[in-house]
Amino acid sequence: MDDYIRPVDSAYSVRTDRIVTLLFAFLCFVCFLPVLLVFIVSFSSQQSVTQEGYSFFPNSFSLEAYRYLVASGVYLAGALGNSVLITLSATIVGLILMCPMAYSLSRTEYRLRNALLVFIMIPMLFSGGLVSNYMVYTQIFHLQNTYIALIVPGLCSTWYILIMRNYFRESVPDSLIEAAKLDGCSHFKILTRIVLPLSKPVIMTVAVFQIFLYWNSWYPSLLYIDSNHTELYPLQYVLVNMNRSIDTITRDAQYFSGMQSYTPPAVTIRMAMVVVVILPVMLLFPFFQRFLKTGMAVGSVKG
Repeated sequence: MDDYIRPVDSAYSVRTDRIVTLLFAFLCFVCFLPVLLVFIVSFSSQQSVTQEGYSFFPNSFSLEAYRYLVASGVYLAGALGNSVLITLSATIVGLILMCPMAYSLSRTEYRLRNALLVFIMIPMLFSGGLVSNYMVYTQIFHLQNTYIALIVPGLCSTWYILIMRNYFRESVPDSLIEAAKLDGCSHFKILTRIVLPLSKPVIMTVAVFQIFLYWNSWYPSLLYIDSNHTELYPLQYVLVNMNRSIDTITRDAQYFSGMQSYTPPAVTIRMAMVVVVILPVMLLFPFFQRFLKTGMAVGSVKG
């Protein structure tokens, strides 16, 4: 009887796998279409966009948008370096701070873990507001016009700490930690040599979230960096300023009738800016995905 049922179940499983695979392939294609459209529009001519709107098949192509960005190549290169520096520093320092906190909260023998949990939950539920944050960073710590002002505001996230705490508590066997204690390991060694190597999936996930957060961040630059320190601007804020400049030039073009003036292709330049922003993330994501898959297979309890 079992030999009769098994081929039927196998065929049904294969058919189900194919249907699910096709469904997810279709969903991936649909999700990729907006990115493809942005990429195509960035290479379209302004005349084609004006006549046809956003189209996958424009009448003509142009590199005018990228020429406009290349004209500010040195400025954009410096801003790109600032974004890379801020993103990497914030991600590394954030993990260094959040991992020990998450490990402390995951250990039931830590007597102050409930008090620490309440302490880190308060900023998640209540905020002092933008004015108080600005006053603390600028009037008390005097961090304006520094890289630190762009890194500190989002350095630690209660949500990420709770995610790592739950992973440490559910996925790291207590038997390994108890065995390490019997061998004389301190909590620092347990964290660095046992817990973190077994927790690569959650660590890489939080790292990816941190990278996306800081890579796309521009509002702290508006608050804490003034116009006399443009060398500290990250890429996102530079692109925001360029977008404002394009809007100003386009809006004022009507007052230059009879005069020779240059009006940049606003729509295609915006799309080119989007490409510049998302391209590094798209290139790096496969490497993070590889590390996540590798981390999933790390560690097990041997009997």
